[in-house]
Amino acid sequence: MLREAPFPHPIILHDSKKNITMAKQKTVYVCEACGQDTPKWVGRCPACGRWNTMKEIAIQSEGPRSAVVKAAMQASGETSHKRKRPMAMSDIRADEEPRMDMGDGELNRVLGGGLVPGSLVLLGGEPGIGKSTLVLQTVLRLRGRRVLYVSGEESARQIKLRADRLRDPDNPNEGAQLLVLTETSLEEIFAQIAQTEPDLVVVDSIQTISTETVESSPGSLSQIRECAAALLKYAKGGGVSIMLIGHINKEGSLAGPKVLEHIVDTVLQFEGDQHYMYRILRSIKNRFGSTSELGIYEMRHDGLRQVANPSELLLTDDREGLSGVAIASTIEGVRPFLVETQALVSTAAYGTAQRSTTGFEQRRLNMLLAVLEKRVGFKLAQKDVFLNIAGGLRVTDPAMDLSVIAAVLSSNVDCPIEQGVCMAGEVGLSGEIRPVARIEQRIAEAQKLGFHRMLLPAANMGSIQQKNYTIELVPVRRVAEAVRELFG
Repeated sequence: MLREAPFPHPIILHDSKKNITMAKQKTVYVCEACGQDTPKWVGRCPACGRWNTMKEIAIQSEGPRSAVVKAAMQASGETSHKRKRPMAMSDIRADEEPRMDMGDGELNRVLGGGLVPGSLVLLGGEPGIGKSTLVLQTVLRLRGRRVLYVSGEESARQIKLRADRLRDPDNPNEGAQLLVLTETSLEEIFAQIAQTEPDLVVVDSIQTISTETVESSPGSLSQIRECAAALLKYAKGGGVSIMLIGHINKEGSLAGPKVLEHIVDTVLQFEGDQHYMYRILRSIKNRFGSTSELGIYEMRHDGLRQVANPSELLLTDDREGLSGVAIASTIEGVRPFLVETQALVSTAAYGTAQRSTTGFEQRRLNMLLAVLEKRVGFKLAQKDVFLNIAGGLRVTDPAMDLSVIAAVLSSNVDCPIEQGVCMAGEVGLSGEIRPVARIEQRIAEAQKLGFHRMLLPAANMGSIQQKNYTIELVPVRRVAEAVRELFG
């Protein structure tokens, strides 16, 4: 005999002879762009407004005590689910926990001083950019730590061949505490974690891991969401750090639902042009540090090398006599460095003038070109303008504005800027040069690299101890003043 339960309970099918009970599986629709979920499919996401981003995922009928969550609790040492009670703010202990030194100065800087115990870190990047190489060479050099490296993409032999290439020849015992597991089942991964009790777990990659509680292929929205939630449960319960490696899609964002970025504590993005040797490690989200930090690496045949002084590598030595080149003193995070701004201005070959940028925001370039035409009198509406930040870097510092204008004007009049001159300043819509932050660090970096003259906002001069510097400081208030100082 079949009977139907009243709404809103799920449909229950009961067979009195076989005593079989089946529950209808619930589904929700999750936006790939922002993580918003709705009970019904809609063409446009109500949160972010994007079209055709809602994907269907299944809700587990067992709730939070599903099999995969139970496996995570067992791996972290939890035997029962205790009811949590609210605590007074004054009773909460907030002792600073010692961070794990990763043995990599650039990675430690981006993480905020090291890896926090019990944190969940997501490292994303394009295929072949060097994500696995960065993580593997880092865990190989960890001292006194047991690391479990879970690979769902490569075999153990492939990882061994890569490790031999990255190994330090002066330290043959490197990586003695590194355990390699080639597995894609999350339940089996938790079983091995419970046996080995590692200090750090690396999952390469999260898109290849799947759980038996979700009936979908690996890499789907529901699989990534469930696996990430279980790994977070284990990390917080056992106090063990987990590092996830993820891919990015053709739009440049991390593959999978946006909720994955909401779950993890830190999101790092490894980027760079494969035609260049430089790689940039950026912090997009960090609950334990600043998101303005970046690390710079150089890709070599034996792995990634840390670049301690990027200014010397990003500047070209033979730029003398070349027009359209200006040097800017920028700051990313807490570190200053000098970058080379290259511009090319030519007569438009077609009816509409082109505006193309590499490493710089195009809308910002359009604004600066409008300032040049309105405030300075240079007519560039019928000319193509191409802008490039040398070395494959992507710079967002507003102090780049003055160097961009200088490079564009230098190319337009075909007059090179004097060798040994750098600049820093933000340009306003009225053509004024606005002050920039941490000007003394910018001056010190330029002086260390041998520059003898620097253009900077006049509003910054009051906070500078000029006797501490040998470089000539030239204050400017308007773009027209800067043009006269550079080109006479």
